[in-house]
Amino acid sequence: MVNSAFNALDWRNRNVLVTGGLGFIGSNLVRRLVALGAHVRVIDNLLPGHGGDLANLGDMSSRVRVDLLDLRDAAVLPAVVRDQQTIFNLAGQTSHQGSMIDPHTDLSINAAAQLNLLEACRAHAPEAMIVYASTRQIYGVAQTLPVDESHSVNPVDINGFNKLAGEGYHLLYNRVHGLATCALRLTNTYGPRMRVCDAKQNFLGIWISSIIRGHPFEVWGGGQLRDLTYVDDAVDAFLAAAEPSMAGRFYNVGGCPPVSLLELAEALIAANGGGRYVVREFPAARRRIDVGDYYADDKLLRSLSGWQPRLSLRDGLGHTLEYFRQHIAQLA
Repeated sequence: MVNSAFNALDWRNRNVLVTGGLGFIGSNLVRRLVALGAHVRVIDNLLPGHGGDLANLGDMSSRVRVDLLDLRDAAVLPAVVRDQQTIFNLAGQTSHQGSMIDPHTDLSINAAAQLNLLEACRAHAPEAMIVYASTRQIYGVAQTLPVDESHSVNPVDINGFNKLAGEGYHLLYNRVHGLATCALRLTNTYGPRMRVCDAKQNFLGIWISSIIRGHPFEVWGGGQLRDLTYVDDAVDAFLAAAEPSMAGRFYNVGGCPPVSLLELAEALIAANGGGRYVVREFPAARRRIDVGDYYADDKLLRSLSGWQPRLSLRDGLGHTLEYFRQHIAQLA
């Protein structure tokens, strides 16, 4: 069933490009766009360990054009962006710890590659609406809660600084070059097709993999507050942000009411019908880049677009567990 509550645009026969479209959020967005009748082109570099998976769109191969390309290769992009009406830019490196281990790769993907795409759009797709997938990580440690868009930005890791640069480039190209761009600052997104073999996308993935396998999962700390967004609600936010009237700004995307990690662990066990966890101290390397409590004030997005999350945490966890029980191979 297609959720059309936030789809003011007529997506039928619309040319849409999704970068990072073989990844978690990207593939769910592609599936929704196809259901709405769009002509969808996907590019993804399938960089090992970064979440892209051909299986995420495997049953849609006849309905979507998929090109294995890299935004870091500027020469290929003019032909990709030409004639696109909407561009959802989800290509990125998401691992916070990975960015500290390999900062130059993070810089090339989350900053330099974004300039490549914007330059291609400036020259070859100046009328396209571009929605960039940013992150709440750029705020750093919250000074006030909930965090709204007026909160200062002070990232705690390399990934946060590079994502801030990528977001800034998008908004700069709106102000200076007139490209219709906006950014969504996403919080912890979860759901079908998320990366669950490790914690590179978010900590909940490895929890889900462990509990389905019957293994205990680790909760680091436990008191930290988080909000989570079910992936269908995140997709709604991208569709809502694609309206030209949304250009020129960044928007927080929230989700469920904030819960502590311990409360989330108990909710996951309840949704699974059993399981257990152990509480651990933060590893020293992770403690240095942890942001502590975070939950978003997303009233701006709600007021300007009509978007709001629809799925409760309980239902979202239930749907996610059901999906991965049916796709057990993706736990590996």
